[in-house]
Amino acid sequence: LGSTFIKELLLICSTEVLGVLIKVNTTFIIPRPATVTPPADMHYDFCKLKPLSTKEALEEQRLLDSIAWPETPSLPSPLSLSSTSHPAHSAFTILPRWGGGQWHIGDKLEVMIQMHDFQGHLKRSGGDVLLARLHNITLGAGVAGQVLDHLNGSYSAIFTLLWEGNAQVQVILVHPSEAVTELRRLNTEHPDRVFFKSQFQLGSVTETTTCNVCLRPTQQPVCNYTDLHTNEPWFCYKPKSLSCDTRISNFKGGYKQKISTMEKLFQSGVNLKVAIPPSGVARVNVLPKQNEVPSSRVGSGPSGYYFQGVWRRLGVTPIHQFNSSSAITQCLKGKTVHMYGDSTMRQWFEYLDAALPDLKAFNMHSQKTIGPLMSLDYKNNILVTYRTHGPPLRSVSVPAIELHYIANELDEVPGGRDTVIVLGIWAHFGTFPIEFFIRRLQTIRRAMVRLLSRAPDTLIVIRTGNPKSLKTFLHASTNSDWYSLQQDKVLRDMFKELNVHLVDAWEMVVAHHLPHELHPQPSIIKNMINVLLSYICPQKGG
Repeated sequence: LGSTFIKELLLICSTEVLGVLIKVNTTFIIPRPATVTPPADMHYDFCKLKPLSTKEALEEQRLLDSIAWPETPSLPSPLSLSSTSHPAHSAFTILPRWGGGQWHIGDKLEVMIQMHDFQGHLKRSGGDVLLARLHNITLGAGVAGQVLDHLNGSYSAIFTLLWEGNAQVQVILVHPSEAVTELRRLNTEHPDRVFFKSQFQLGSVTETTTCNVCLRPTQQPVCNYTDLHTNEPWFCYKPKSLSCDTRISNFKGGYKQKISTMEKLFQSGVNLKVAIPPSGVARVNVLPKQNEVPSSRVGSGPSGYYFQGVWRRLGVTPIHQFNSSSAITQCLKGKTVHMYGDSTMRQWFEYLDAALPDLKAFNMHSQKTIGPLMSLDYKNNILVTYRTHGPPLRSVSVPAIELHYIANELDEVPGGRDTVIVLGIWAHFGTFPIEFFIRRLQTIRRAMVRLLSRAPDTLIVIRTGNPKSLKTFLHASTNSDWYSLQQDKVLRDMFKELNVHLVDAWEMVVAHHLPHELHPQPSIIKNMINVLLSYICPQKGG
């Protein structure tokens, strides 16, 4: 630990002392931080996204094409639900086994889903957001299904049969297609519906102004806090009497109201995360695997599944179960683990902090929900740190000096065989155009490439996003699973060619019987940690 620990302590001390189309030609960026822009008397993009190189712009367009969602008919005003998707009138049907006969482990189960509207009429267009799961609660078994949109009101859900016994199908309508139209409009017209504030202070004078990357142009001058190294943009309206350099904190200001007349599209128990009933039986009985498995018509396999409450990966070395503090300690012995991201990543830090009795928190005089956090097991030479990602952050007040971007943090890590980098960045980006998220990931990826170039044996693990509890229009319009699903697709694509590992939080939450939550429950977190530790300490011979 030696020099690493000393470096961390020096960092602490220094901190204490210091207190969907791309338009490259229209992006607007100011190269210097904490400067004042003149009143807005000329056109510039509402969301001032940073400019891209030609290669990055081509990648961004490719990613946008890959996640393109089916267009739906425009919505009438005032809204009528009569022609919108209605889960209670819709149904799913289990199709016969391909090749006939009984179901066996290894088969692909195909379920046909037919959507109807509130009048009971067949839907003729696609775009509904559906989640599908196959499960057996008694066996503690579950696997996520792959949903295919046929663009005509019908969908297929494909499951791999992975355990013997009963397997029950569940299909959930997250959003009707018409709700996606509204979610897309909100991100285009109201990306600032979650707004942020900064406090400025000089002596006894204190002022507070609104901040965002999407800051509406007014006659009020703007403080530009674009990061010099990453070019990540962030802006605040300038306080009336104080300078931009007097900013001391950042926090969530609140939510803008009256941005939609389409709240009826987001009703809990009606058309927001509601189960679709079966037409006929909803389960199959699965027999042991046959020597000959018939070829499937469609579908690719899942990344893993639960059995007896334990997550098992498919296609790679099985996950080892770290069921004791001594097993976790042995795995992490001599390791430095840096965690960066949002509160779903902080969950992992808190899990290790609670699971290892010899891992002691170092008091950095920081807020528990934000960090930076540090825990040390001096005897076993284990250091675990956590730091939140840079803005946007829907959080309590954060000292401005603690607003660090992940890419900058990665550039400060020496790396090496005993260094583990763990990232989880997604939950705070849903209300912004997906281009903003793409560009943030591109910045992080460039820093990863630099890190792996100087220290190729550094282990990097990325936690994907996961479905959440959606109960109101506010939840859905700011934390929709559709936003997370789009981000999930982008993240997987962007890092697929880099030497990094994924913890598939999306499938691990979809496949589990517990309710979806922004912060998954402890049994799911334990399985996620087992995946992480299995990357750090792979078991020879499985």
